[in-house]
Amino acid sequence: MGRLVIHGGRPLRGIVTVSGAKNAALPAMAAVLLTPQELILENVPSLGDVATIRRLLGFMGVESSDVGPGTVSLTSRAVERCEAPYDLVRTMRAAVLVLGPLLARCGEARVSLPGGCAIGPRPINLHLAGLQQMGAEIDLVDGYVMAKAPRLSGARLAFETVTVTGTENLMMAATLATGTTILENSACEPEVVDLARLLKAMGARIEGAGTSTITIEGVEALTGARHRIVPDRVEAGTLAVAAAITRGDVVIQGCVPHHVEAVTAKLREAGASVAVEAGQMRVRMAARPRPVDISTAPFPGFATDMQAQIMALMAIADGRSVITETVFENRFMHIPELVRMGADITVAGREAVVQGVPFLRGAPVMATDLRASASLVLAGLQAGGETLVDGISHLDRGYERLEAKLQSLGGEIRRVEG
Repeated sequence: MGRLVIHGGRPLRGIVTVSGAKNAALPAMAAVLLTPQELILENVPSLGDVATIRRLLGFMGVESSDVGPGTVSLTSRAVERCEAPYDLVRTMRAAVLVLGPLLARCGEARVSLPGGCAIGPRPINLHLAGLQQMGAEIDLVDGYVMAKAPRLSGARLAFETVTVTGTENLMMAATLATGTTILENSACEPEVVDLARLLKAMGARIEGAGTSTITIEGVEALTGARHRIVPDRVEAGTLAVAAAITRGDVVIQGCVPHHVEAVTAKLREAGASVAVEAGQMRVRMAARPRPVDISTAPFPGFATDMQAQIMALMAIADGRSVITETVFENRFMHIPELVRMGADITVAGREAVVQGVPFLRGAPVMATDLRASASLVLAGLQAGGETLVDGISHLDRGYERLEAKLQSLGGEIRRVEG
């Protein structure tokens, strides 16, 4: 396993381009199971999770090839195995996204209960309850979901809580169901909208994506399509915080500023200058940040995937901040590592009270999950001395060439293997 070696204290300056969104690419790739025709996806990031789902789809008989930079061709002429085994699912919760497409096309599926980051329970009961309402028979056997349905039927489904992957899974399943499916209390995230765009290009009939009510009218078959993955809003937000925490001046290109408005609003509140143009934003910070309070929420609220990064910024704020995590109950595992770097943070339940200090100190730290790893990199870019970040396999799951992008902005950061 490799590590990142960071020497902080350098303001980041320059222009950087955001990659395609991991959380949009994964469901888009799973959608190939809905058609025997070719799917061509552009702007696909080169990430650990993308490689994992390609291996999983290959196990099922999907042919895939790289046909250009960031462009992948996928074809599922025949589904050879309606199964997602534990060895291919255990590292990535998003692998459960094959359940809906498999059931819709094959009438059966055997999918291992998923794994992923250890940030608290993320059950798939809402996925399963929805499929049952659409006529599927569901059993849990030895850690596997066993699902059967000759053909799914449309239904009115109301999610108890907002779930992004649940919305995506049932939306894909409903495209080939008989009748009309209505998803209420659906996720409004840009990644859901992006998947709907792809499915509509494949011939699906979907209305309401991006709102809390999505209507899907089932069709007999879907076709192939060509689709460009939406830019990664979490990477854009992470780079924006990187500019602020180092008191730098960075132009972030290839992003959708509307998708990160909750983050940029808090950066402005903290004292950063954020200038937005079509497809890009410029983030500048000249002084120590002001403290801001944050509470995570589903889109368009402040994303839980940005909580750890903003906490790194608040760790050096001139005052006291309160950060409340409402989505995942165990998403404060980065706090002990930030404290090792000199941060003053106390936790009470789902609230973290951050008393800012003038600067952080370099230290050896361990990444515990994907976004925690990003927060430690940001902290290391600000800290005096040397920071060693271990556990960067988490980082590689969700950020494409992050250290290279930071290097291009003047950050002193390098990867050491071994």
